[in-house]
Amino acid sequence: MSNTGDVPEPDQPGANPPEPGSVPPVGPGQPRRFGRLRIEWPADRPRNFRDTLPLGGYSGILNLPAMPTELKISYWVWVIGGLLGLLAGVIGLFGTLVLFVVSPPAGILLLLLVLVAVALAAAQVTLAMKMKEGWEWARFALTIAAGVSLVLALASIGVAGGGSWPGFVISLVATVLMWLPKSQAWFDAFKGRS
Repeated sequence: MSNTGDVPEPDQPGANPPEPGSVPPVGPGQPRRFGRLRIEWPADRPRNFRDTLPLGGYSGILNLPAMPTELKISYWVWVIGGLLGLLAGVIGLFGTLVLFVVSPPAGILLLLLVLVAVALAAAQVTLAMKMKEGWEWARFALTIAAGVSLVLALASIGVAGGGSWPGFVISLVATVLMWLPKSQAWFDAFKGRS
């Protein structure tokens, strides 16, 4: 029973079950439920810049802890995608040099776009490494990255054959793998750490 009178709390015996189709109120720290899927904002968010860097640096990129196969596949998809993005960025930097000769304003624009792409690829690798450490905030950030790739895929419709769709499909697969029940149980094991 709650302190506000004789109305039972929803989780207590004797409480009336919520009506089908209704959404129960969600307070701070309570998970939002979508059928059997439970989504809650991670409480383990980084407190400073050092918290966003992988433990032991980037030399541990090949070391995987004991985690479900689904998460291992997702990790490798994110890391390989990020490394390919970094490689494409380096190649793009050489392309900007050529474009500077032909059209300096277009070269500057392309340089800015390439630098943003390189930063996003590096962030993707970093987030994947933090995800393998069990940090939920990194999993949420990678999920948002998949959403961004959907926006880019939609923006590329009719332009150069929609080249962003393969990237979106790959990131969608990696995202789904991060949210499967075995993956969720693995992340739950890390909750409560500081």
